[in-house]
Amino acid sequence: MSNAARADLLGPLLKSVSRSFYLTLNVLPGAMRDPVGLAYLLARAADTIADTSLIEPARRLSLLLALRAAVGGDRSEETAAAIRSIAGEVAATQALPDEKRLLETLDAALALLDELEPADRDAVRDIVATLTTGMEFDLQTFPSEDSGAVAALTDMAELDRYTYLVAGCVGEFWTKMTCAHVPGTFAEPAETVIARGVRFGKALQLTNILRDCAKDLRIGRCYLPEPLLTRHGLTVESMMAPDGSLRARPVLVELMATALAHYRAAADYTFSIPRLSVRLRLACLWPILIGLKTLRLLAANEAWLDPAHISKVSRNDVYRLVAGSTAVVCFDSVLRRWIERMMREIEATLGTTVIA
Repeated sequence: MSNAARADLLGPLLKSVSRSFYLTLNVLPGAMRDPVGLAYLLARAADTIADTSLIEPARRLSLLLALRAAVGGDRSEETAAAIRSIAGEVAATQALPDEKRLLETLDAALALLDELEPADRDAVRDIVATLTTGMEFDLQTFPSEDSGAVAALTDMAELDRYTYLVAGCVGEFWTKMTCAHVPGTFAEPAETVIARGVRFGKALQLTNILRDCAKDLRIGRCYLPEPLLTRHGLTVESMMAPDGSLRARPVLVELMATALAHYRAAADYTFSIPRLSVRLRLACLWPILIGLKTLRLLAANEAWLDPAHISKVSRNDVYRLVAGSTAVVCFDSVLRRWIERMMREIEATLGTTVIA
């Protein structure tokens, strides 16, 4: 692959489809950027395939599995034909030009994957395989978006497994990339740090699930386990009623408590990074701060299940968090007080105390 093509793939295209995550990618140590950025592009392409409601679910699943096979090294004509179908059939349905271009450049992304060092290539293949397993779960578990039906997860264990498949595994991948490319970063045993990294990812995914619950319900997906709803006298249908936000408040409180406990592990993960490893620290701090800000908005949102009132952190707030954390990134005591203050504010709004 030419240097220009590589630069475009991991530069303008990556920036255009990764939104706020690009801030994190951009501050990573140089050796980590290519494998992490490429993993993001491939996972984002897979997610776009899985979410393209104009294509019926069985076809989406077939193309998703073909992309997983291609990332895994399958270069058969059947898989190549499926990749061409993604670049044509699926790309043609995209309303956003950047999403369309991402799908049209899958061949280039796969070529770049082949050029990675073997250890990085294997790590990218593993993370994409796990992430696409989560997407496969979505397509096989929930009804078609236009069916009018809604399904919920079966229990808390299924929710925990799902948050691992679609985000916790990213914390694991991130930690392994750090250990490979910035050796000596963590003084603690690898298994301890990886476990915290997994909880880091789960914290972010639980935040996304709660933030997007209103929209997900209306396309047939309830990631809140049915036994949890039943315990609080709810059904998936009742959550979409006008008083759904109020009635489902205890569910929000319970799952936010779980998320906050995970964020405490994420903070421990971040503080285990040496203070002078500024780039790695910032890459972890920003999603924590944005995630906690999102939970703060959710805690105060009396209409959290109304799709017209989604709790989303504004761009200006993101910039303020980025600027503020950059200024104090090396000062553990200041950062700890900041994070603890945010957590206390959430707990106060919820009327709870979180146990890690």
